[in-house]
Amino acid sequence: MTAVAEGAEASTIVLSTFADAKDAYRNKDLRQSLYDEGEVVMSGVLVNLHGQEHRDRRRVENRMFRRDVFERYERELFPEVTVQTLAPYLEAGRVDLVHLGHELMLNLSALTAGIDRPLGTAEETGRLYDYNAKFIEGATMAHYTGDKDALRAEIAKALDDWDEEFLAPSIARREDLLAREAAGEDVDVPRDVLATLLRHREELDLPRHVIRREVAFFLLAGAHTSATAFVRSIDHILGWLEAHPEDAAKVRDDALFVQRCIHETVRLNPSSPTGRRRALADVTLRSGVHIPEGSIVVLDLQAINRDTELFGPDAADFDPTRTMPPGVAPFGLSFAAGMHVCIGQDLAAGVVAVQGTDPDDHLYGLVTGAVRHMFGVGVRRDPDNPPQRDTSTARPYWGTYPVLLGG
Repeated sequence: MTAVAEGAEASTIVLSTFADAKDAYRNKDLRQSLYDEGEVVMSGVLVNLHGQEHRDRRRVENRMFRRDVFERYERELFPEVTVQTLAPYLEAGRVDLVHLGHELMLNLSALTAGIDRPLGTAEETGRLYDYNAKFIEGATMAHYTGDKDALRAEIAKALDDWDEEFLAPSIARREDLLAREAAGEDVDVPRDVLATLLRHREELDLPRHVIRREVAFFLLAGAHTSATAFVRSIDHILGWLEAHPEDAAKVRDDALFVQRCIHETVRLNPSSPTGRRRALADVTLRSGVHIPEGSIVVLDLQAINRDTELFGPDAADFDPTRTMPPGVAPFGLSFAAGMHVCIGQDLAAGVVAVQGTDPDDHLYGLVTGAVRHMFGVGVRRDPDNPPQRDTSTARPYWGTYPVLLGG
């Protein structure tokens, strides 16, 4: 189904079928426009680029997002981060999943983005957490329900302060290491986004303010999207176990089953409920839908990922045992498709398993590992403190989600 509305500036075309959305994502004349209102933090970042500029930067950054890097994060770095982050909450016997998810995934995204925390203190991490929360508000500005001009000013100030405290020292350390490497020294240059951008700065003609926003974007994207998936997955699994208590052992012991739970959660709850493109030229999709130049194209991912013709009459229900139709990923189009397919989807959600997958050699994704760990320590809802939705945004986020641990 396609809807067309005439606006003051341009028509808006809403796509709500899987085939149309996939076709639109892959069309080079439809440019990303989801983050137009969040330019204070999103201008010039990878996800907003188009054409040759996008291809060049993606080619460089893909060198970091490779299987060997993912394996190191999933099997060596992140399990230790998970244990350390959860330790004080496990001792207390309770935690707010929303806070924990963002703290946990911030620890990961700081590693991948390339932001050092030399002091290693809780106060230092807390300041980085607060900065990142502002960056997240910037990226989701279109859905903000308050004073957007005031928020932009707050975010600009947060970027300046974060740069002085965290980014500038991180750049200085990497520039020193890269210079020593170029001089022939045997040094260990981090494999992160910041070091990658600095190494290829001249090749990509990257001014410092673009590097600043790009690193901030990877910091917020890695923390925010994975954190929301973490909370939502635990919520869905807890609900599934109420109806299917016989699957409790699977959640603890079967990583492939947990990964399917993550994928099903992401299908039902895309990080953004819509995709958005602007037509750079007249476009006609394979279905015959015509998109005039200048039109805004909204991809209704909530409807697309719950298409009953593809996913069955219970498409809106959480069912990790669901059989997917051929050619359709288990997470639907939540990671987009085409040139802007999420660069970190395999790191977060793992590689899609196929028949004959070797469970010992499989990449399950960092969210899968974190969710399995939570059920291993007995996560359960707090009966005296029900979860509450976040009322500051139109996006369907949890504002608080208290849980009990252990016992």
